[in-house]
Amino acid sequence: MRAVVQTVSRASVTVDGDVVAAIDDGLLVLLGVTGSDTPAVAAQMARKVHELRIFPPDPDAVGTAERSAEQLGAPILVVSQFTLYGDARRGRRPSWSAAAPAEVAEPLVGAFVAALTERGAPVQTGRFRAHMLVESVNVGPQTILLEL
Repeated sequence: MRAVVQTVSRASVTVDGDVVAAIDDGLLVLLGVTGSDTPAVAAQMARKVHELRIFPPDPDAVGTAERSAEQLGAPILVVSQFTLYGDARRGRRPSWSAAAPAEVAEPLVGAFVAALTERGAPVQTGRFRAHMLVESVNVGPQTILLEL
């Protein structure tokens, strides 16, 4: 499982002209699932994301990361992103063979979201298998790649 985690001042997902999810001052998580992932891996990744000390001690601090989304009660927007497993090492067209098929990935994304919710995180999600427009304003900018 791979996650691209960004601190954002705002982020949203639009599908067919309708905003289906939006957050302010939280985390945008692009989540990729591979065939070997399990619900246990999803729960472990959820814990890692929620406890990741990526926020400064106060809004005006620069260069320090001391607090987590868990500590702040910060919202998390989760967007399924199979393209995180795109492999373009050969040729010019990425291969998606390492990405889990949708019928495997969808329940694991759901397990990740459920694990965050059980931890008390306010979570919103994109729409699985939809063509989404994802907008975000990255703070910092700060982007972390996690892989389990």
